[in-house]
Amino acid sequence: MKRKAAIKATLTLLALHGLIVPGLVVAQTAEDFQTWGNITATGGLDFLNPKLKKYKYWLEGQGRFGNDTSKLSQGMVRAGLGYTLLKNDNDDITAWLGYAWVPTDEPFTKSAFDEHRIWQQLMWSGKFSFGTLTSRSRLEQRFMPTGSDVGWRYRQLLKISMPVVFAPSFSLVGSDEYFTNINSTDWGVNDGFDQNRVFAGVGYDFDKSIKTEIGYMNQYIRNPAGADRMDHILSVNLYLDY
Repeated sequence: MKRKAAIKATLTLLALHGLIVPGLVVAQTAEDFQTWGNITATGGLDFLNPKLKKYKYWLEGQGRFGNDTSKLSQGMVRAGLGYTLLKNDNDDITAWLGYAWVPTDEPFTKSAFDEHRIWQQLMWSGKFSFGTLTSRSRLEQRFMPTGSDVGWRYRQLLKISMPVVFAPSFSLVGSDEYFTNINSTDWGVNDGFDQNRVFAGVGYDFDKSIKTEIGYMNQYIRNPAGADRMDHILSVNLYLDY
């Protein structure tokens, strides 16, 4: 019953996000076509010591090309350490702690800067007859060179992946990630809704450890100081899980 409730809650939240976010779009919105590339590697630390079998590592690199994919607009290096709280044939729950470095340039900002983040997250992944559901709840503490305040932000990702019946190595993937600022800062963030990302695409499993997901992402960003942003993104992702 608990797993059925999780399915219902996940699908309901995905539907609500799809209804709410378009209502946030206002007439004055800056738009851009971008291409994002991502490589994320995760795995266990038991190769170092069998006693570390419940511990995991997270290594991620991203390149985001904006201004109609003409320039590198944002990069990211993210690393983390995780601990497995539960793992069985159907459910996988892990808790994480990590750090991210995020150099940012136009069109996301007028003056380039390097952002530093500390992050914590709880991830749940459940296997069902139709595919996989994933929930990722992430809390971030953001440090900017343009101010002294620490920005606290919460992010909730909901994702569904369904294998194609006639080609099981392929899957249909959909996700929604909602960002909300917990506090206002002296470097320009207002509390409340920050941004939303909706993704729809196709996944392909090369084997049990290597998979890719390619598709369209729509990113809507609230800008308290000017026009909001609507980015249309070709999202290319490679996931390595050892």
